Amino acid sequence: MSSRKNTAASILLRQYRELTDPKKAIPSFNIELEDDSNIFVWNIGVMVLNEDSIYHGGYFKSQMRFPNDFPFSPPQFRFTPAIYHPNVYRDGRLCISILHQSGDPMTDEPDAETWSPVQTVESVLISIVSLLEDPNISSPANVDAAVDYRKNPEQYRQRVKMEVERSKQDIPAGFIMPTSESAYLSSSAQKSHSQSIENLNSRNDDIENNNNTSTTNNNNNNTSTSTNNNINKNISENFWYDSDMDDNEFQEDYLNDDVYNYKGGFADDEDGEEQMIEFEDDDEDDDSMDNDSVMDRKQPNKAGDESEDVEEMERVDKK
Repeated sequence: MSSRKNTAASILLRQYRELTDPKKAIPSFNIELEDDSNIFVWNIGVMVLNEDSIYHGGYFKSQMRFPNDFPFSPPQFRFTPAIYHPNVYRDGRLCISILHQSGDPMTDEPDAETWSPVQTVESVLISIVSLLEDPNISSPANVDAAVDYRKNPEQYRQRVKMEVERSKQDIPAGFIMPTSESAYLSSSAQKSHSQSIENLNSRNDDIENNNNTSTTNNNNNNTSTSTNNNINKNISENFWYDSDMDDNEFQEDYLNDDVYNYKGGFADDEDGEEQMIEFEDDDEDDDSMDNDSVMDRKQPNKAGDESEDVEEMERVDKK
């Protein structure tokens, strides 16, 4: 291997490591080597992170080949397969100023826009993404695409959308498509970001479930309270009606009760005649009660005492 090729391989290896380093890599590109023993051929997946772009969501396979005298000569870039774009030839080659050798008399491109040894692979890839979203229709590589882009924008948009959907079949197995939110996060940070989103969603689900549970409990409590109120109401309404008797039966039993037939000491005997209730005198006086007590106990007269008083009054009258 010549000295110039060794220099080119060394430069490409350094840039390859930078572009594939998770901490430094540009998320719009997924870069792999065609052959691990050949640093001069790169397979690149190009992605557009701008959500407003019609190319957003696509995974466009491409290949970049580097000359042995890199960086003094520009690399070649080709979409595999070709895409429908004003600056992409039908064989997939890309027509872009930064990949043209400076000082070419066949073109009128300013040297500031063409290739120079100070350019890097990263600057080329960024220019390619920019060209996808903003085609240069003044010098098209695909005339039909340029005409549609200018005169039939809706037809052009529909054609690109079809290619975006087709390109999703080329996404490598296990590869996570970057988003505008996680674009410039490292792989570990992307995992942390995804985990944070999952935790947030899980927390929101827990809060929603708790709210639903609380609402259910409140509804159950309200139902229980309503049921208890109805039970208490029924108890209060039926408190005096423990038996099967109706109001008339209850009133009749109430009036026939002996307790409420008391007529000041008289009660009916078996023959229906009233009979005086006799009370017995206490044999011993209650010494504990004072004679000046506010209420003196009065014993009712016995039937015998009353008859003696009547006989005494008759004798007095005879005299």
